[in-house]
Amino acid sequence: MGRRLILALVAAGFLAAAGQARAAIVLTPCKTGGVECGTVTVPLDRTGATPGTVGLHVEVLPASGTPRGTMFLIAGGPGQGSAGSFDLTPGFNRDLMQYMFPGYTLVAFDNRGTGQSGLIDCPPLQKTITSSVDVEARLAADCANTIGPRRIFYSTRDHADDTDAVRAALGVDKIGLYGVSYGTKLSLAYALGHPSHVERLILDSVVPAQLPDPFDLNVLQEMPDTLRNFCSGGICKAATKDYSGDVVKLANRIQGKPLKGTIIAPNGKAKGITMNGEAFLSMLIDADLTPGLAAQAPAAVHAALTGYARPLLRLYDRDLRANVLTSQDLSFGLNAATNCADGHFPWDPSTPPSSRQAAIDQALAALPAGALGPFGSWAARIGTAFFCEQWPSPAGNSPLGPGPLPNVPVIAIDGGFDLRTPVANAIAVEHQFPQGKLLVVPGVGHSVTTADVSGCSQNYVRTWILGTLNAPKEAECASRVLPLIKILGTFPRRAARTPGATLAAVGKTLREAEATWLDTSGRVERGLYGGKLTVAKSGTTFTLTRYSLVPGVTVTGKVSFAALGPPTMYKGKVRVSGSSAVSGTLTIAKTGRVSGTLGGRRVSGRY
Repeated sequence: MGRRLILALVAAGFLAAAGQARAAIVLTPCKTGGVECGTVTVPLDRTGATPGTVGLHVEVLPASGTPRGTMFLIAGGPGQGSAGSFDLTPGFNRDLMQYMFPGYTLVAFDNRGTGQSGLIDCPPLQKTITSSVDVEARLAADCANTIGPRRIFYSTRDHADDTDAVRAALGVDKIGLYGVSYGTKLSLAYALGHPSHVERLILDSVVPAQLPDPFDLNVLQEMPDTLRNFCSGGICKAATKDYSGDVVKLANRIQGKPLKGTIIAPNGKAKGITMNGEAFLSMLIDADLTPGLAAQAPAAVHAALTGYARPLLRLYDRDLRANVLTSQDLSFGLNAATNCADGHFPWDPSTPPSSRQAAIDQALAALPAGALGPFGSWAARIGTAFFCEQWPSPAGNSPLGPGPLPNVPVIAIDGGFDLRTPVANAIAVEHQFPQGKLLVVPGVGHSVTTADVSGCSQNYVRTWILGTLNAPKEAECASRVLPLIKILGTFPRRAARTPGATLAAVGKTLREAEATWLDTSGRVERGLYGGKLTVAKSGTTFTLTRYSLVPGVTVTGKVSFAALGPPTMYKGKVRVSGSSAVSGTLTIAKTGRVSGTLGGRRVSGRY
């Protein structure tokens, strides 16, 4: 079994306060690089009325160097197990956490219902490929019946109390909490329920304790400005003059008259696609985590407004497929159980599902003008109220801890392109803490400290931890982080058969293929008009086989990742052919230039 270890006795581990209880968890080596694992058993129901226990899987990486304290890493969702998500074995995640939190012992455990802690798995809900709230609500209700009466014990308050049980079992008096997305809400819930045990908070992509809003009002209100800021500096000008306005116009238009069309599925067969406003907004929000989608969406949205829906429908299909995750990655069943327990819904928790639609209608009718931003009342369907409408009673209003919040050091971090947890969230939370600081990273989307290629946010956290940060209460990174992929220009529907037009069409095809490669969830994707993109097992190279973005122009060859951007650079060599193309061979340089011969003529240009 290897060396047994009680962590509180390890000199390089935790600094125990005088009189502090000794650790009650036995940790044993479980992974490479010194990671230790153990289990903390907690009651299913802390009132004792319902019998049963849950074993919480805990992973610990002792500090190197002079110990500073203990940092709990809290993943998002809800539904992500923190131990699995943060993966403390040697690699990128571990290096990043140790860089940001020097001298801290790192602790990550899977919340009840996730990962290795009594995973909730509801296959029909987990595997569905749809963004129809009606379908998802029905599947969520079926999942609730699969879970059974235990479903009421997965609220954020339960997760916060479990966090304290792990803290106590490790024999640590005060902990820091680094939460990402929903993990920020859970961290705040812990601070409300167990304020005396909080040393400090780092909140990345902030969800205030009272959110999510049942109708996602904050998301809808902030979306136009977030999109407008994303395109600042003219980076979207080749695609559209007004990305934000295009989104609002298209969303309201297609809710009543959905977009319909045909795309080519990964299996090479034609596939009919329908998308309404609700589905469109859900897809668009995913752009803050999906750089390839973010790069293509402005041009695809503008094309759809002009009657050319094919590029946008293909993006929608790709986004739906990318959202099919295993329950180990993110348990949709646990996500439903937690959100449907926590939500501040417009009904009493005991209200039967059959009576909730009336409560929703009444609440929507009472909203003031502008509450849903520039969208119609239909947009409220992206919120949790509609998703949890069929969840068995009780549903909603599970209380968090009584508070008050502790007066401790806090950083609230948000990305300027965060659509699901907009900057206004972070501002509101930072103002609740006298020692709070706010950092905004322009241009970055959700989960800032893992998406910020500038290093600004990671350095900010590290200097704050080391006590050398002397910055104003509210700060912004000095320069905007540009997209990893350049924003695509307009989607051409045809190309003139000249060397210049062919070179331009190939440039657009390559950029679109690079964005597709960056986001692909599988091994094969299809071109807008045929051909395929195949990802190598290494993940750093993809092959194009008669890949076509423009009718009559096909590209074949191998393209490799060359350097992380922004913009990300590539290299390779491709052959060009097709009825609307001037045939030839082109070389892609990692400088962002493409050159070669088309129809016997030398051509060169940036793409």
